[in-house]
Amino acid sequence: MLTSVLPTINALNQPTSPAWVEQALANLDIILLDHSHCERKAAGVALNFMFRYPSNTKMVRELTAIAREELEHFELVNQWLERRNIPLAPLPPPPYGAGLRAAVRPQEPHRFLDTLLVTGLIEARSHERLGLLATHCPEPELAAFYGSLMASEARHYGTYWVLADTYYDRAIVMQRLDELAIVESELLENLHPEPRIHS
Repeated sequence: MLTSVLPTINALNQPTSPAWVEQALANLDIILLDHSHCERKAAGVALNFMFRYPSNTKMVRELTAIAREELEHFELVNQWLERRNIPLAPLPPPPYGAGLRAAVRPQEPHRFLDTLLVTGLIEARSHERLGLLATHCPEPELAAFYGSLMASEARHYGTYWVLADTYYDRAIVMQRLDELAIVESELLENLHPEPRIHS
């Protein structure tokens, strides 16, 4: 039985289950393909913030850097796909992303806050799971690759939560983060049958 040896990320309501690690390790090619999609989507999320809220100067500056880094990661993961002869192809998404988007309140200013916090939660879960892959992956070079991305993911989720703290009162941020973290953990309670980074 696999166990996590990584420190718990406080904002995540529940740690990833060992069952996910076992599923991911048994399906590394699919996990890599999904990882490619995740990096591309993460760059798109950062760009969408800039299109929706272009007057938020601090946010635009911070997310420009994140979008650039996510695209660099997208290219690095795609290089791994090429090495393993895995063609770029669509994958049906797990219910995780849609479930989190459904929790975002549609009216401003709540929408901006919720979207920052949800994006931070996704990045935090990515950080945790890449760390688990780095720890348990039986292929040393691939494990090292996952480990090399962890610091970036930590910066990314930190950036989104610092931005939330910049534009909103901290008590409001923390209360809403706690609420959304419960939603996030509930979406992962039952392991999705198709292996994904966020399954």
